[in-house]
Amino acid sequence: MSALAVWEAVLIKRVLLGGLAGLVLLIVVILVRTFTYGGAPEGVVAVDLPPPPEVSAAQAAERLSQSIRFETVTYQSGDPAPDAAGPWLDLHAWMEATYPRVHASLSLEKIADYSLLYKWQGSDAALAPIILMAHQDVVPVNDGTLSDWTGAPFAGEIIDGYVYGRGALDDKSSMVAILEAGEALLASGFAPQRTVYFMFGHDEEVSGAGAEGMVDLLASRGVRADLVLDEGFFVIEDSPITGGPMGFIGVAEKGYITLELTASAVGGHSSRPPRNSANVQLARAIVALDENQMKADFTKPPVSDLLAAAAPDMGFGQRMALANLWLFGPLVDKQMSDGVANAMIRTTTAPTMLEGSIKENVLPQRATAIVNFRIHPNDTPDDVIAHAKTVAGAFDVEVALSEGGIGSAASPVSPSDGRAYSVLTAVASRAGEGASVVPGLVIGATDARFASKISDHVYRFVPSLVSLEDTAGFHGTNERMSVANMGRMTEGYAQLILAMDAP
Repeated sequence: MSALAVWEAVLIKRVLLGGLAGLVLLIVVILVRTFTYGGAPEGVVAVDLPPPPEVSAAQAAERLSQSIRFETVTYQSGDPAPDAAGPWLDLHAWMEATYPRVHASLSLEKIADYSLLYKWQGSDAALAPIILMAHQDVVPVNDGTLSDWTGAPFAGEIIDGYVYGRGALDDKSSMVAILEAGEALLASGFAPQRTVYFMFGHDEEVSGAGAEGMVDLLASRGVRADLVLDEGFFVIEDSPITGGPMGFIGVAEKGYITLELTASAVGGHSSRPPRNSANVQLARAIVALDENQMKADFTKPPVSDLLAAAAPDMGFGQRMALANLWLFGPLVDKQMSDGVANAMIRTTTAPTMLEGSIKENVLPQRATAIVNFRIHPNDTPDDVIAHAKTVAGAFDVEVALSEGGIGSAASPVSPSDGRAYSVLTAVASRAGEGASVVPGLVIGATDARFASKISDHVYRFVPSLVSLEDTAGFHGTNERMSVANMGRMTEGYAQLILAMDAP
C-alpha cells in the first residue's frame, strides 16, 4: 500500500470514529481555514508610482537589436575561448556613444576588465543607495540549430513586434532598458537624492566573477543598499498557478552542488555478467535518488508566502488544499512533484552524466554518475550530501563532491514586505496591467547571489509581461523580447528609481 493510500485510510478511520459530529467539525475547520487563507504578505502597502519620463519602446527595441550584434559570448571552462576583449570593448564603445547623458553624468569603473559599475551620485549621502543589475554576456547557440531560428541569433532582427537574438531575454534587454531609463530621466532634468548604481557584469553565465568583484568593492567602501534588483522573474501572462497573469518577484534563488556517485565491481567479460555489476549498482542508486526526493516544506518562506499571496486568484479546490496542508499535504506534494512546481518547493535531483565501460563487451570496474542538485533555501549543502549518502550508500555506491566542489548555497530570503518590496509590487502590477504579484523562488542562478553581502533587500524581477512559451527562449532557440516590453521595462526601471528616491 502506498504512503498516500495509508494516509487516506487513517483519515477515513478518524472521521468514522468521530461519528457525525466529528465529520461536521472536520468540515467546519476546513471551510474556515479555506475562507480565511491567503492574501498579500503583511507589510505590503499601496504605492502610487510617479509618472515615468517620456520614453520610446521602438527606440529601446532598436537599441536592444544593436546590442545583440556584439557577440559577447562566454564559454564554460574547457571550451574554445572567446575573443578576450573585442566584443566587450566594442559593446562598451557603443554604450558610450548611444547613452551620452549617462556617460557624462555618472561615474564609471571597470572591474575584472569588462564588468561595468556606474554610480549616479545622489544629493543626500544619508540615504542608502539602490542598485540595478544586468549582465552583458550571453550563452552560445547550440550547434545545428541555426536554421530553427526565426531571426538569426546575433542579428538582432525585429520581426512581427519582437526582437530576436541572444540576450533578448537573458539579459541585454534589462541592461538596455536600465540605460534607456537613465538617459530619459536625465533628459527630464531628474537629479536623484538617493545614489543609484548600475551594475553590469560580464560573465554571469559562467562564474559571476565580475559581479562578485563589484559587490566586494562596494562592500569594502561600506556601501549598504536599500534595494538590489537583478533579472529572474517577469509577469507571466499564463501563470502555471492560476492560468492568468501573475507577477513573480524573486525573493531568493536556489543554490547549487554537484556530486559524483561511484560504484565499483570486479568487471570482466560481458559473456559472464554478475547479477550486481557496477552499472546495475549505480542504476539502482540513481533510481533510488529519483524516487526519494528531498522533503518539500510548504510552511516556510518563500514557498509559504508564494502560495498564500497567490491564493486569492486560485480556485476553491486549490485554496482549500493549501489552507489545510495538515490534511491535504500529501496530495499537494504529489500534485506539485514535477517540473517547475517541484523545483519551487524542494531541492531537486538531476542525474546529468554517466560513465562506465570503454567497450560494449567489457563490464566496468568503476561506473560513475554526476548528479546536480539545486538547493532550496530550507536545505544546506551538508543536508544534500547527507541525503545522497544515505540513499545511494544503501547500494554500495560512494558519494563525493564532483571535481570543482560546491557551487553555492541558496541565497538568503529577502523580505516580502516593507518599502522596497511594496514599490516593486507596484512596478510589477503596472507592467502586468493590474496583475496580482507574489514572491517567488528563482530556480536558476543570477549575479544577485553575491549581493546579500551589501543588502538585506535583494530581488530578482524584470518589469515585463511574457508568456510561459517565451520563457523557453532562455538558453534556447528563438530567444526574443517584444517591442512593447522594452517600453514597459524602460518605464518600470525609471519609476522604480523615482519611487525609491524619496526618503
